[in-house]
Amino acid sequence: MTNYTHWLIRARLKTRQLLLLVALAEEGNIHRAAQVLNMTQPAASKLLKDLEDILGVQLFDRLPRGMRPTWYGETMIRHARAALNSLNQANDEVQAAKNGQFGQVNLGAITSPGVVLLPKTIASVKQAHPHLRITIHIESSNVLIEQLNRGTLDLMVGRLSEEHGTTDLRYEAISNESVCAVARPGHPLFDRPHLSIAELLDFCWIVPQVGSVMRHKFDLMFQELDLPQLTNRVETSSLLFLTQMMQQSDMVSIMAEDVAHYYANHGMLRILPLDFPCEMEPFGFITRRDIPLSPAAQVLLSALKASALTVYG
Repeated sequence: MTNYTHWLIRARLKTRQLLLLVALAEEGNIHRAAQVLNMTQPAASKLLKDLEDILGVQLFDRLPRGMRPTWYGETMIRHARAALNSLNQANDEVQAAKNGQFGQVNLGAITSPGVVLLPKTIASVKQAHPHLRITIHIESSNVLIEQLNRGTLDLMVGRLSEEHGTTDLRYEAISNESVCAVARPGHPLFDRPHLSIAELLDFCWIVPQVGSVMRHKFDLMFQELDLPQLTNRVETSSLLFLTQMMQQSDMVSIMAEDVAHYYANHGMLRILPLDFPCEMEPFGFITRRDIPLSPAAQVLLSALKASALTVYG
């Protein structure tokens, strides 16, 4: 089917209908959605009804105090967000080209490659393309996958699992990620010979929150070693809080080895000398199959791949 016979064109789908879908999803009320879009409520209602007639399904349940997307509505809202974001990116690229700039890339990464891989890569790319605008998002893989699917990221470096619906995503593995235990320099544990994980149970641990991949692997390790689950713990996803807390106490924590080496090199933490059988799944480059990368994003991805060969082998 060519673009000239696509159903969107045959049905004369309006951009304002896509905007209305997103506004309704965010406002939950057609009156407020109409206000946001600077149109009357009858006009918004007609736009929605026309779209539902085109599709032959009900997109929203009309409730006494608002509107709730049906399953069909959720599907259309997700694609409307992606389409609108794509149009915004197209405008950004055109305006950037008019202004003599190279373009905009939104890159997401989990912490470990964010510390080890990205700085070297971004520095080399900016040296070669000083007008390329790069926005970096450091988050968990789950958050980044959601942003990638919504179209707010061009590409990411993270993990991909079955729960993410891998059919629409392209994945290229880079490296595994080992986990280690860390403590502040001068911690009494460093004076103990032949340290074991069981000895660490006497101390309070700072661990990732339940639901994160690292926390899951950490809990599994305790089960496999037949050790009691930790009760004396603090849960956080903030590395800034973690490092500050550990420097002021005898708490211990877990951390990806690459991140731990970064803090160790700056004298903020030390890696505890013990066998720590905890390893995360591989991470890699993730892009969407249904949206081609912009030239700027292709430049950044190529640079990331070249750097990865040097960093990870």
